[in-house]
Amino acid sequence: MASGKSGGAVGKAKPVPSWLNSPAWSSTPRPRGRNFPESVEKGSKAKDNVKLQRTGSDVEKREEDGESDNVGNNQDSRSSKTGNVAVNSSAQLWSNPENPSTFQGSLSSAPSSASSDSEQSFRRSSSLDARVELFMLELSRKRTHIAELQRMSAQGIPDVGSIRATTWKLLLGYLPRNREDWSIELKKKRAEYTVFREELLVNPSELTRRKAAYEEAMNESGGRGFLPRHDITHDDHPLSLGSTSVWHQFFQDTELSEQIDRDVKRTHPDIQFFCGDSEEAHENQEALRRALFIFAKLNPGIRYVQGMNEVLAPLYYVFKTDPDESYAAHAEPDAFFCFVELLSDFRDHFCQQLDNSAVGIRSTISQLNALLRKHDEELWRHLEVTSKVNPQFYAFRWITLLLTQEFDFLDCLRLWDSLLSNPDGPLEILLRVCCAMLLCVRSRLLAGDFTTNLKLLQNYPTVDIHHLLRVAEELRG
Repeated sequence: MASGKSGGAVGKAKPVPSWLNSPAWSSTPRPRGRNFPESVEKGSKAKDNVKLQRTGSDVEKREEDGESDNVGNNQDSRSSKTGNVAVNSSAQLWSNPENPSTFQGSLSSAPSSASSDSEQSFRRSSSLDARVELFMLELSRKRTHIAELQRMSAQGIPDVGSIRATTWKLLLGYLPRNREDWSIELKKKRAEYTVFREELLVNPSELTRRKAAYEEAMNESGGRGFLPRHDITHDDHPLSLGSTSVWHQFFQDTELSEQIDRDVKRTHPDIQFFCGDSEEAHENQEALRRALFIFAKLNPGIRYVQGMNEVLAPLYYVFKTDPDESYAAHAEPDAFFCFVELLSDFRDHFCQQLDNSAVGIRSTISQLNALLRKHDEELWRHLEVTSKVNPQFYAFRWITLLLTQEFDFLDCLRLWDSLLSNPDGPLEILLRVCCAMLLCVRSRLLAGDFTTNLKLLQNYPTVDIHHLLRVAEELRG
């Protein structure tokens, strides 16, 4: 990893902007569990009963009466836990989710008159109903305006109906921009996934049975092109040591499957959707196992890397809880292909051979370190020189798992709205968010030593996700 200390003597530290002195972190310790409502969307269909249910009896439940659970529109319920911390007027403005003046980044193309009207309407009102109407209008177009969809999604996607699921699929390029092509593309992709399952998840015993049945049929019909039964080799016997044996490959795949299984069982253990005792939870685990196994088989250069289950989980959850049953029934193939699209921007981080290259994870961590030095040289120097906290100790997990382990699951979905909608790609905004995470706890970091700071960054405190995203937006450019 390139050292931030290279390049000779460091000049005078730049003054820290006043808005960075506003602590956004909670003064209370981060709870072990996560705080979830039993139903994400008030008034949603019965299917939403599976959404984000907690296990155990010691769960602190969120009050839902009189408020909407739209994570992109309302202030996080945990904001009441921030203690008696004084917040300046700038931070109060940033922490107010009712203020729609932020995230007004330039669009990649000049907006149409309809887009301009949509933007003005969005600024006038951030109510859930108005935002839902704007998203429904955009998603119903014959041809989606991706730049406009990105702009709206950066401010949070309403968790109503199929809006978030459909929007994520469009932002990831899984759905084509032309609406009339959706059904054709989905049918083709889902059929392709079915082929993957049939070819890559079949037990060798079944292959042997099919082969014997085929050869018997060919014998009876006088077919040609196959070996006589007494000339068939025994390379495919379970005890065969041949590297080309399907049984040899099967035993290797068993080790891979066991590794995936261990991680899948640890996926969000406090959410019944993933780890409950219900039949549906077990089916969801199986879907994650199959998708990750197929990905590993189709990508032998990467295979499976620990933590990929955490990246797949939000995609699968959003698609599986789609109130439209015709889409929810195909959550597994849809999540698989969106997972492939998402990892196309991050796959080099999972390839060990590229760790020390210009595109590997260490290079990306160096970019984060340089970004911190650019915006807050005092904090960078304290971490790099004084307390000697190597950014790999905390940033490796932040970046490779796309922050899925640092925040509550609902906050993660809101964060991903911004990651997936960023015009410059998810990595660019991911680095800004990671830098913002450091800046938001700068006073604690500056007061801490190696042990204290490492513990803080490896167990990031509760934070207002909206404030964090606004700080990240200030770091643009």
